[in-house]
Amino acid sequence: MKINSIHHFTILCLMAVSIMACHKHSANPFLTAQDTPYGVPAFDKYQLADYEPAFDEAIRQYNEEVNAIVRNADAPTFENTIVALDRCGELLDLVSGVFFNVLEADGNEQMDSIANMVAPRLSELSDGVYMNDSLFARVQSVYNSKDELNLNPEQMRLLTETYKSFVNNGALLSAEQKKRLMQINQELSVLSLKFGQNVVAETNAEEAQILITDEAQLLGLPESAKAAAKEEAAAAGKQGWLFSPKRTSFTPVLQYCANRDLRRQLLMAYTTRGNHDNANDNKALINQTIHLRIEKAKMFGFDTPADYILQDCMAHNAATVDAFLQSVWAPSLAAAKREAAALQELLNQDLPGEKLMPWDWWYYAEQLRKQQYDLNEEELKPYFELNNVRHGVFQLAHTLYGLNFEKLSDMPVYNPDVEVFKVTDADNALVGILYTDYFPRAGKRPGAWMNDICHQYIDADGVDHRPVIINVGNFNKPTAGNPSLLSMDDVETMFHEFGHALHGLMSKATYKSLAGTNVPRDFVELPSQFMENYCYEPAVMATYAFHYQTGEVMPDSLIQKINAAKKFNQGFVETELLSASILDMDYHELTTMDSIDVNAFEASSLAKMNMIDEIIVRYRSTFYNHIFTTGYEAGYYSYTWAAVLDADAFAAFRETGDIFNPEVAKRFRHMLEQGGTRDAADLYHEFRGKEADPAHHLRRKGFID
Repeated sequence: MKINSIHHFTILCLMAVSIMACHKHSANPFLTAQDTPYGVPAFDKYQLADYEPAFDEAIRQYNEEVNAIVRNADAPTFENTIVALDRCGELLDLVSGVFFNVLEADGNEQMDSIANMVAPRLSELSDGVYMNDSLFARVQSVYNSKDELNLNPEQMRLLTETYKSFVNNGALLSAEQKKRLMQINQELSVLSLKFGQNVVAETNAEEAQILITDEAQLLGLPESAKAAAKEEAAAAGKQGWLFSPKRTSFTPVLQYCANRDLRRQLLMAYTTRGNHDNANDNKALINQTIHLRIEKAKMFGFDTPADYILQDCMAHNAATVDAFLQSVWAPSLAAAKREAAALQELLNQDLPGEKLMPWDWWYYAEQLRKQQYDLNEEELKPYFELNNVRHGVFQLAHTLYGLNFEKLSDMPVYNPDVEVFKVTDADNALVGILYTDYFPRAGKRPGAWMNDICHQYIDADGVDHRPVIINVGNFNKPTAGNPSLLSMDDVETMFHEFGHALHGLMSKATYKSLAGTNVPRDFVELPSQFMENYCYEPAVMATYAFHYQTGEVMPDSLIQKINAAKKFNQGFVETELLSASILDMDYHELTTMDSIDVNAFEASSLAKMNMIDEIIVRYRSTFYNHIFTTGYEAGYYSYTWAAVLDADAFAAFRETGDIFNPEVAKRFRHMLEQGGTRDAADLYHEFRGKEADPAHHLRRKGFID
């Protein structure tokens, strides 16, 4: 999963860090020059007490910079207004980029408190820019004369996107509406933070942990999973095996453990987070959030939040998204029903008369996989040692794009688990700095993601500032007896997030707000999902699939089994994903602000799509961070939308007979380098020469021949 900043001035989503200026107030490391290798943040110097005063000063400076634009006596021009706005906020970028990254990856209660204080202030700051009548008058003046300015395509894009951002954020509203919009935005920023904090609290709650004291209750669970659970118990001062709603903890149980009741307990602990009618319950927050989003959409003349949100995406409106989802839902559901019937037959052999339940699916799917493909996931893990897989990812980037990766020592990091790499091009020019942070910890939110800690851009002196990017995950930690060993799903996740990293690293934009991953949400997943195609290719697996004990390359027979099984269980995968996408759209196509019963609404949504009882929607409402925290509201469909694009893009390589074809790779890199400097549909059409063909995606899933 990727957090995408829609625009440079949407301050809450800013993850950019621009480290140039030497500030006063040397007692606070944020307010002095970042005297670090490659200008990365001085993570090792920042203390909790530094954040609030740093935000105070950053906000003050930002306001001064904006006011300077407004007070400029010269007539508005592209340079003194539009470009000047894009270059505002260097210190704010630094403080925001560091704080929100650490909050997600290594947070604590004190940081949560700071976030709760800062969020409404940043929302107010952003609104203060967009609703500044004098500032908008300058922007509008430049925009109205755009046809006479002789701008190049990137400059024209910056101008139009800046103008649209002002309009979409309230510049044309009445004074009364602007005041109300500012209130809405501040409330939404606080609700978003609280929702995510509740999910983390529920994941870590003691009552959600399950302690097993009798090893006989863990029949079938791999030794590596038992070792990890034993270490978790020891860390908690307990004897036995401790399991939690973290994916690295419960997934092996669902997949291998014969203890049906333990499988049920853990899946329910995971899928009921935020739904316990306690201090961390998210149902009221969902109501408040949806109501505010509806009110906001109507202020801009839209019937639903979905249409307001989607206006600048490739899909443009909710009707297009709904039609798209339905076109892939039918074949996915049909495949899932066939899979459920096959798993029910297996269950009948063990428990005659019992119905297949969601906590049975993974367990019997693993058994069926073994029967059909003679493939055991645990047999694969010794070949997927984390460092080897990361090396394979780096090697792929070298093969396709000529990039090189050098591990850097003694770099400032916010946690000892973090590692840092220098990325250079074929000509040894600096491409950027990559951080990796792969292991779970109490303060880290679930999932995997990429952040831009520092966007790429070219400053007024023509200096190209290269980006600082981070990949974050929650993979298995090394144990006393084993290194970090990944599942095939984990391998795919690492390739996915690295695709996002490449999108940020290879950026060649002039302006920060158009650089790297600042693209529509239904395009941003293309580079990441495109990379997933390669992790299954034998030529690529030969670069990372080594047995961690013997160094033996994974046998061809095992690679063949993996690829033969790629279409296995894809009905489940797609149905789980698409049901979450449809649920997202159902929330954001609401038109009235009547209070809803969240559980009943979710059940009704699933019933309308004829969701089968054997599968639980990938993200139930009360822990659906994507749409209530990380900016993917009315946007979760983008994973499937981008899947159509990525399957079509990979077909462009296959059609040449060479999956590393240098000419196609050059075109694909050129598309990524342009970030948001051009329309996403135009970028893709230029790369491919035609519209994406959905058949490549459906064929890859095994839904059509």
